Amino acid sequence: MSTSRIFDYLAALTTFTLIAGCGGGEQREVIQNKGSDTLVNVAQAWAEEYQTVNPNVVVAVTGGGSGTGIAALINGTVDIANASRAIKDSEAELARQGGNEPVEHVVGYDALAVYLHQDNPMTKMSIAQLGEIFGDGGTYLSWTDLGVEVPGCQDQEIVVVSRQNNSGTYAYFREAVLGGTRDYRLGTRDLHGSKDVVDLVEKTPCAIGYSGLAYATDHIKMACIATEADGDCVEPSVPTASDGTYPIARPLLMYTNGQPAGKVKDYLDWILSSTGQCIILDKGYAPASDVNCSQ
Repeated sequence: MSTSRIFDYLAALTTFTLIAGCGGGEQREVIQNKGSDTLVNVAQAWAEEYQTVNPNVVVAVTGGGSGTGIAALINGTVDIANASRAIKDSEAELARQGGNEPVEHVVGYDALAVYLHQDNPMTKMSIAQLGEIFGDGGTYLSWTDLGVEVPGCQDQEIVVVSRQNNSGTYAYFREAVLGGTRDYRLGTRDLHGSKDVVDLVEKTPCAIGYSGLAYATDHIKMACIATEADGDCVEPSVPTASDGTYPIARPLLMYTNGQPAGKVKDYLDWILSSTGQCIILDKGYAPASDVNCSQ
């Protein structure tokens, strides 16, 4: 069974379980929501909370990556596709050929953090350095090439941790750090999920990886990133993602086929309300608009 079919099956199973568990025999409308692993945790939190707002609507959430969600949107099998990168022109054209018109909705912002083992002495890194670590033909193969020695890293060889190529995080990092045309270096460890990247780097002294800010833990380090080698660096944070000062910040997106209407419009309006935006803030992302969540 293909990965895409597995996710479709799980989505259907989740939907059935949610509806069957509601009891009472009442009919409930379903919103199918699929895509970005960066967004999957907050999407699930939104779906759960929305049950208390509108018990007559069930939101079935699955991950699989931005590419998976957008492919489902093109095929007309989801109501909302989650993405951590913009839809490609070729994808939008495929959708139009099938009679669908993707419409983009910005639902938040994310700082794409560069993760290091907590014992790594590096604190600041430039975009150029990252390019030479992650990029094809890069000149930095060991931590000593960068002027440091990492305790516990026996041969000092850099272990480069990346995402799989159906990930919006993979595509955005390639655009922001590698210029969009340079490929990733051979030998990267390509992982399926955002959390998987952080878990591997946390356990591997030689490693470096990238993932969403919301997956940070107290047991791992995030590099301060400078646009220029001799310039000031900026720490990844919710405020620096919001104001765009962090060099690897990106919008978090939801796509619908055409302008949303009915239950989908109501749900998106709620996501963009102060309640929905306080949920995304609580999950470690920057909201799409200024909100007061102190109450």
